[in-house]
Amino acid sequence: MPETLDPITRHHIDQAASRLADEFSGIFSQETIARYMAESTDLLGEAKINVFVPVLAHRFTRERLKALAQAEGMVDKDQPEVLFVCVHNAGRSQMAAGLLKLRSKGRINVRSAGSSPEGEINPNAVLALEEVGVDMAEAFPKPLTDEVVRAADAVITMGCGDACPIYPGKRYEDWDLEDPAGKDLATVREIRDQISERVRGLLAEVAPDESDSAAS
Repeated sequence: MPETLDPITRHHIDQAASRLADEFSGIFSQETIARYMAESTDLLGEAKINVFVPVLAHRFTRERLKALAQAEGMVDKDQPEVLFVCVHNAGRSQMAAGLLKLRSKGRINVRSAGSSPEGEINPNAVLALEEVGVDMAEAFPKPLTDEVVRAADAVITMGCGDACPIYPGKRYEDWDLEDPAGKDLATVREIRDQISERVRGLLAEVAPDESDSAAS
């Protein structure tokens, strides 16, 4: 756990670990949860504003534990899992994840990560998504970890090279898209629309809406 964390922040992180121990009781030991919390806090330790670290570490650890439980067969998967990966998890992968969450209406569990995550999401990406009804209030850049790849049924990469580990039996795609970093809002909107079209195609293949098929 980062040495720069003050005692109050450490106390909040310990409390978050305790809540996770209650939630995952019977699935993971307290030692495992404490280890994942410490590791997640380390991975997020370079966040620009430390006051947010306990909240983000709790959410990041919770998502990692859920993915680990799925990957290890400790819990059932009741819907497809899609993971979007780019370099910074601040633009393309966040837009793709937000659009797929919106369009799938709960039929797909969506995660995103970055091989070298930024401290915050691209503000123009947030604006471009809000324009089409995607709420990014709780989203934040997350490091790519092994268990989220293992839990995924489909892994969509965007410009992150070979940073994502390859596991058999999964669907892998690489989407060649312009990086929105440093681009103006008009350009980011164009990238958003390109991602939106790809997301529509992915959704139709991974989790088609049976009610739409019945109506057509």
